[in-house]
Amino acid sequence: MTVAVPDGGGSLRRAFKRACLALGLALASVASAAGVISPTLSTDPTGFRFQIVTADDSGVTRRIADDLYKQLMPIFGGFRTELAQHRRMVYVAIGPVALRNVAARKCDCVVIAAFTSSQVWRSVTENLQPERALSMTAIYAEPAPVDQLRLIELLYKRPVRVAAIVSSNTGFLKPTLQGIAEIEHYDPSEDINVVLNRIGKTEVLLAMPDRSVYNTENVRNILLSTYRHNQAVIGFSADMVMAGALATTYSTIEQINAQVADVANEFVATGELAPPQFPRYFSTVINEGVARSLEVAVDDAARHFTRRPPVRRQ
Repeated sequence: MTVAVPDGGGSLRRAFKRACLALGLALASVASAAGVISPTLSTDPTGFRFQIVTADDSGVTRRIADDLYKQLMPIFGGFRTELAQHRRMVYVAIGPVALRNVAARKCDCVVIAAFTSSQVWRSVTENLQPERALSMTAIYAEPAPVDQLRLIELLYKRPVRVAAIVSSNTGFLKPTLQGIAEIEHYDPSEDINVVLNRIGKTEVLLAMPDRSVYNTENVRNILLSTYRHNQAVIGFSADMVMAGALATTYSTIEQINAQVADVANEFVATGELAPPQFPRYFSTVINEGVARSLEVAVDDAARHFTRRPPVRRQ
């Protein structure tokens, strides 16, 4: 079986564009849906209120905000609404535009970002004052490399050589990838095929959301070149798997929101804000046709590789 690339790769390009849009949630304007709840006693210094900040009113955005509101309400529900103005604000920013909006606000507030890649998070926060940056955290949109590596182990059931291509935009991920993958640097002035030839002897390419590498100009060459070299691509979204990658772990809206609620709950309870982190809860999607073509024997251990959030008391 071969990887189908109809109409000159046009459908592949469209699928990958959907993957980038789903990953970035590049929302265009700023609006907000608030859950404003405050503590019982006005002298209580640990009281908080929350506000969900979005950047449009699309169906996906409403679904995210509605589910997130339901997950956050039990955490903040013990605080009295009439004292809300005296409590510290916790902003939950949905997507890059909302993150940029709340990062620019001058306030004694806490920010939890979600549905934003680690690359975008870093670009937004790297120039902030240290004290401001310490009041912000994120649940990244892309899968955790350690979970992707475990998925590779389940798929191959033996040690394999894994490569990862990074640019100056994702060089900060090198410590995370050290010991997991053979790291290859890519400069946008290079021909991507030259870089692909340098990793031609590895068996798996671990893809990460780096627009310098995985853009509409490069992605067709990446998927076709790796396929010719009998290499698997472990993607960073379900849409990328549909476009020709072998597999990925991915997190649903509800799974990301559950982790946001975990972080908010810990902060409300302890006053300690967790550091930025990759998704904790996830599911797995596998392109069975690509697996057969690469002679990768997929079993239920790989298909059912998942980590679900615990049931939260309402």
